[in-house]
Amino acid sequence: MYRKEKTQLRYIIMNEATIIKIISNRYEVLDNEGNRHVCVAMGKLRKQKSPVVGDRVYIEHFDSQIGIQKIMPRKNELVRPSIANVDQAIIVMSCKDPDFSTVLIDRLIFQVCYANIHPILCFTKMDMITEDDDIHQQIQAYRDSGYEVYVSGVGYDNHGLIQALKGKISVLTGQSGAGKSSLLNRIDPRFQLKTQEISKALGRGKHTTRHCELHEIAQGWVADTPGFSSLDFTSMNILDLANTIPDFKPYVHQCKFNDCKHLKEPNCAIREATENHMISQERYQHYIEVAQMILQAKPKY
Repeated sequence: MYRKEKTQLRYIIMNEATIIKIISNRYEVLDNEGNRHVCVAMGKLRKQKSPVVGDRVYIEHFDSQIGIQKIMPRKNELVRPSIANVDQAIIVMSCKDPDFSTVLIDRLIFQVCYANIHPILCFTKMDMITEDDDIHQQIQAYRDSGYEVYVSGVGYDNHGLIQALKGKISVLTGQSGAGKSSLLNRIDPRFQLKTQEISKALGRGKHTTRHCELHEIAQGWVADTPGFSSLDFTSMNILDLANTIPDFKPYVHQCKFNDCKHLKEPNCAIREATENHMISQERYQHYIEVAQMILQAKPKY
C-alpha cells in the first residue's frame, strides 16, 4: 500500500530589519539586534515597489537562505539618491567659493520639507569670512526663524553636528564644492576610505551594477550618494508646499480662504505675518518665485 510521507516543515524566523546596502540583486540588511545579513528578494515582492536603501523590511530565515518577505510602509522616499525613510537632510552651504546663496538655501528647504524630511542647515568655510561679514547676520536670521543650524570650518568644533547625526538616516545636499565630503571626513576619516574603496571596486563609468549604501558615521547613517538630482518644482502642489514650509506653519490655517496660495489673496495670514516681520521677507519672496514656477507649469485649459 502506498503511503504519502509527511513533508518536513521548515523552521522559519521572521525579523524586522533595515536595508543598508544594495548591489545588484543582493541586499545587506541590519536587524534590530545589530546583526548584518545578506538577503535575496522573495517572489512576492514583485507585486510591491522595488526595495531601496533605508526600507524597513521583514526578513525570513529558511533553509540556508535569508529572504526579504515584505516592505513596510515608507514615511518618505527620494529618487536620487534612491533611498527611503530619511530622517533629515543636511543642507550644506559654503560661505565662500562657491558664494553664499540664500536663494539656494531656501529652495532646498522647500524641496526637503515637501518630501517630509527635516531640514538641518550647515554653513561651511566659516574660517574664510571676517567677523563683520553680513553672512553672520543671515545665518542668525535662520536661527531666529527656528531652523536647526550648525557652522563648520578649520578650527571649528563639529560636536553639535555629530550629535545631530546620531541615530538618524541622513542625506546631504547643497552646492558642488561646498565641502560636503570634507565635512564628513572631519567627523570620521574612515568615510573617505570607504567611498574610495567602493568607487574602485565598481569601476568608473560602469552602470550595470546597481549600488547604493548607507555608511555608519557618528552613530548614525549617511547615504553615500548625497544630494538631490535637480531643483524641479513644477510637479509640486502649491498648497501642499505652503503647508510644509516651517516659517509658514503657525499661520497657514489662519487665512480667510482654505485654498489661499498666499500670493495676492485678501486676508492672507502669511502675507500679514510677513509684513509684521514674523516671517522672513526674503524667504517669502523666495516662496513667491517658486510658486510662480509651479503655476506657470500647470496646463491651461
